[in-house]
Amino acid sequence: MLFLFLKLIAINPATDIKTIFLHAVAAVHPQQLMQHNVHVRVSNNFQEDGHATRVSRIINISGDDYALPHDGRIWVIGAGKAAAAMAQELENILGKHFPLQGMVVTKYGHALPLQQLTLIEAGHPVPDQNSVAASVKLLEIAAQVQPADLVIFLLSGGASALLADVPAGSSLPEVQQLFEALLKSGATIQEMNTVRKHISYIKGGQLAKSIYPATLCTLILSDVPGDDLTVIGSGPTVPDPTTFADTMAILRKYHLPEKISQNLLQHIKNGIAGKIPDTAKPGGDDFRHVHNYLTGTNLIALEAAAQKARALGYHPQLISSTTTGDAHTVAAAYIQQALSYAGPLPACLLMGGETTVQVTGNGLGGRNQHLALAAGIALADHPQLTFLSGGTDGTDGPTDAAGAIVDAHTMKGAIKLQLDANSFLQRNDAWHFFSKAGGLLVTGPTQTNVMDLMIVLITAGTSKI
Repeated sequence: MLFLFLKLIAINPATDIKTIFLHAVAAVHPQQLMQHNVHVRVSNNFQEDGHATRVSRIINISGDDYALPHDGRIWVIGAGKAAAAMAQELENILGKHFPLQGMVVTKYGHALPLQQLTLIEAGHPVPDQNSVAASVKLLEIAAQVQPADLVIFLLSGGASALLADVPAGSSLPEVQQLFEALLKSGATIQEMNTVRKHISYIKGGQLAKSIYPATLCTLILSDVPGDDLTVIGSGPTVPDPTTFADTMAILRKYHLPEKISQNLLQHIKNGIAGKIPDTAKPGGDDFRHVHNYLTGTNLIALEAAAQKARALGYHPQLISSTTTGDAHTVAAAYIQQALSYAGPLPACLLMGGETTVQVTGNGLGGRNQHLALAAGIALADHPQLTFLSGGTDGTDGPTDAAGAIVDAHTMKGAIKLQLDANSFLQRNDAWHFFSKAGGLLVTGPTQTNVMDLMIVLITAGTSKI
């Protein structure tokens, strides 16, 4: 009975798992998200004699109407891996009705042609000089904004590196050293962005303060577990509850004070002592004209993945959209959950979120490849399982892959090639393992970013059917 069912729907886990992933990513592409959340309503105002007096154009953002005063301008600014795609679609929606001006910054390789807006590419995950230049330019634009203007800020994951500052008395290499140390420390995204906010003049609500009292609408794609607006992109338009003291505690937790410059440490100490202002705090009048809209999330992608899995004949089960923790630990728990699964087959277990990796080796890879390799070791003797972990942005660490796909066949092939999976894992060298054994998930830039997706397909085993 089970064999006939599998044959009827032509189950092919190695192909299906990538198809499910790509369908999920497509569901959170900025083109779809912007079309769903931004509209222009055009209407004519008439005199009593029936003659039109003025054409009214209302911008509707996620259900809220914004009428631009006759002397108002529209500024579009943005930062993140999805910023170029968001800006391109916003030009398509608004550009034929309004003149637009402004600038967005995105990661190298993620650029798209824009008609009215300026585009800058900058460094990620470690900032570069263009990241600093982008911050300067955004603050210059903010200084030009008038009270009657409408500012639309396009924010997605990656903005914390793409918008960077160099605190007084320090240098860009020192800031880069801090970013690299944070990335290797195993710190959570919440912890990393707390530190990043406190060496910045634009993060932690400070961009919103510089734009006040003009109306500011932020359209956000979340790359943070739990979709905490104070954390996404280091929250340039959201009040920041964290402090310089929190920053120092995080640095000490991960033994980073001895790994970063004394100049940056002194900057943080000066903040603790009240010698320099902290980030913008909740309750200030500066945020009365700020409207933050969460338009793209990991959960949207997971729901699309479940829909596609169902269409392919799988029974989908959504486990979590807020997965965090050590990648190795998460992999072991996820595979154990798949092995314990007793529902209808074939099945598709879905998780989303963002794991962490404490980098101690000198290999090449990213958290998704690391997680996939750990999962591969755990499922090596279980041919009914196929596993994928991939970044929805199409990149995973400093590599050309979004993640990896692995099954028992991959692991047996690795043994024949005399590849010691555990050794590669310990060296944080998952990319080289999968480049030799096969399984790298390569998509190229996807123009979106809503964290990672983890998928397990189960095609045999105990079933309730």
